[in-house]
Amino acid sequence: MPEPIEIVQQFCDAWGTPDEIEASLALLSDDCVYHNIPVDPVVGIDAIRDFVANFAAGVERVTFATNAIAATGSTVLTERVDTFLYPGGKRIDLPVMGTFEVDGDGRISAWRDYFDLNQFLSQMG
Repeated sequence: MPEPIEIVQQFCDAWGTPDEIEASLALLSDDCVYHNIPVDPVVGIDAIRDFVANFAAGVERVTFATNAIAATGSTVLTERVDTFLYPGGKRIDLPVMGTFEVDGDGRISAWRDYFDLNQFLSQMG
């Protein structure tokens, strides 16, 4: 089984077009908890899939560029820049610190992202 750090890197690398995002979500456990710290947590793969679909609506591509990644045991920390590309060339670059927990089956069971919501909203225009 891959190490937790490898699983999380695979998760980050899998993002792309809305159709490609499903490959990243396949790495989450069925009972995963996803928490964008400025908003309420989302529990369960189906709810996460719906949240991501709504969040990515109208986006041509989402990428997670990992600047740094570290692990202790089954907990993995990432320093990233998440980029959202929209039709017409609009681009949002969002610095993010992420914490992931990987369960014994090699699936991500917790995903928490910390970012400045105002920075995101100001780039939305």
